[in-house]
Amino acid sequence: MNKTVNINLAGVFFHIDENAFLKLNDYLNAIKKSFTDAQGRDEIIQDIEARIAELFSEKMKTDKQVVSIVEVEAVIEIMGQPEDYMVDDDIFEDQEPKNSYSTYQKSKKLYRDKDHSYIAGVSSGLGHYFHIDTIWVRVLFVLLTILSSGGFAIVYLIFWILVPEAITTSEKLEMKGEPINISNIEKKVKEGFDTVSDKIKDVDYKKYTAKANRGGSEFFKSLGNLILSFIKIIGKFIGILIILFAGLGLITLIFTILSISTFGIFDAPWMDYVDMVDIGVPIWLASIIIFFSAAIPLFFIFLLGLKIVVSNLKSIGTPAKLTLLGVWLLSIFVIAFLGIRQATHRAFEEDIVLKENLPIRTNDTLFVKMRDNEWMHTSLERDDDVQIKYNENNEKIIFSKDIRLIVKSTTDTLARLEIMKSAEGQDYVQARQRANQIMFNSEFKNNTLYLDGFFITAFKNKYFDQEIEITLYLPEGAILFAHENTHSYHRNYSWYEDILENGQEGKYLLIAKNKIICSSCPENENDTEQENDIYFDSKEEIEVFSDDDNKEEWYNDVDKTNDKILDSLNQNNNQ
Repeated sequence: MNKTVNINLAGVFFHIDENAFLKLNDYLNAIKKSFTDAQGRDEIIQDIEARIAELFSEKMKTDKQVVSIVEVEAVIEIMGQPEDYMVDDDIFEDQEPKNSYSTYQKSKKLYRDKDHSYIAGVSSGLGHYFHIDTIWVRVLFVLLTILSSGGFAIVYLIFWILVPEAITTSEKLEMKGEPINISNIEKKVKEGFDTVSDKIKDVDYKKYTAKANRGGSEFFKSLGNLILSFIKIIGKFIGILIILFAGLGLITLIFTILSISTFGIFDAPWMDYVDMVDIGVPIWLASIIIFFSAAIPLFFIFLLGLKIVVSNLKSIGTPAKLTLLGVWLLSIFVIAFLGIRQATHRAFEEDIVLKENLPIRTNDTLFVKMRDNEWMHTSLERDDDVQIKYNENNEKIIFSKDIRLIVKSTTDTLARLEIMKSAEGQDYVQARQRANQIMFNSEFKNNTLYLDGFFITAFKNKYFDQEIEITLYLPEGAILFAHENTHSYHRNYSWYEDILENGQEGKYLLIAKNKIICSSCPENENDTEQENDIYFDSKEEIEVFSDDDNKEEWYNDVDKTNDKILDSLNQNNNQ
């Protein structure tokens, strides 16, 4: 049975058996004697004890709570024997002494080097970690910040928040990848004392120099202090603004996610529109992913604001920071994956064309009218919005009025109706299937063509940019009467080559070659060719004006055109 002793080593509590305690105590006393005449002995001893405590913590297992002589001997082997490091100025010469301590060293860790920093020590810390000159890291940060229009500065802020500062001697040695043993700790501490000594000498020199220029020196010193105070005030104000905006954003996000999960917003009608686009994951999961992707950056920005305002703010800890960073990166990855999935599911567009001949010939009159669905009660106005409705069987459907009407002339003897249904999909087969499932109706009755002002598709088909394009081919010499409710459906750009123009609804129109002749239309509303503007006067003659407004020729009396229209109407009435 071995007696155990409780010790406090560098603020860490350990149970150690008596034999191990005696060996450790002798070891520490020997180290103290070897540094009797060295500068900074107390700080060296504190760092050595902190390093020993760290090694004990690493070597202790969960099922072993007492430090034995085995752990003490292993630590002594790593740290080295005291007699191997007798304090002497020779240790700072170029030639390194040959020592008998173990070559054990921990892997290099990433810290911020505030001793050689301009802002936060991020660049110098990365330089130590990757073993490259700090100046190149700073140049790289500046170039990337410029090329990204300042966006890369966020990466610097993230490093500033997540990477801890190297404070203790052990951390500074870990930062540079040097072995944490007695020699290096003693050397590092003594280098710190030399730096302080140099600064004191500089202060003494400046003190004597300042005596000759006391007046100007005091003025610039006061001015500098004033500017520095002003900068600090501005910094605090910016920090407060950051806290306010980031805090407001966090509160909004938290309230939104709690409202969605608590008050059943997942069952709200507008959630059907989210489901309609087939995002690929459940809505609740998508909400959580979006929350983390937005809330975590806001949280770190909020911490940055607090750090600006409160200088001695305690860190949330590296594990918490790394956990949040991992969750955020995972959320961004999932969002990117879902975005790519959406793009691939809409990569191809396909259409199907339905053709139908209409019994309309030269001199016949065709009336065109859009019609509504009495069950749904919607206005006959074309738009590209998509709605979710319920049909007569109370089934959920996708409803759209994205329908385009185009009128063209043809040399064929019969009129022709072409209905093109189009949709998107992850391949041509799927896109064609979706297009084929679009439901649209048309009806020809008593020289009148009725066209639905809408189309529907089953909700299970989701929304994949379904649309319809109707092309009406009329033989030359036929008469067209477009109802006023067709106005918004045939408002087309010039590349559609639609000969039916705005404002010609509700008038009898004679179909000519690639144009429409309207004898009752006002000036400049009946043909808009690039070279000529043709004006039709029902009582006079047809005039053709060139671009310079000079009259070039006269056409036959337009009464012949009117007679042709009237004859066609009389024939239709007799039928």
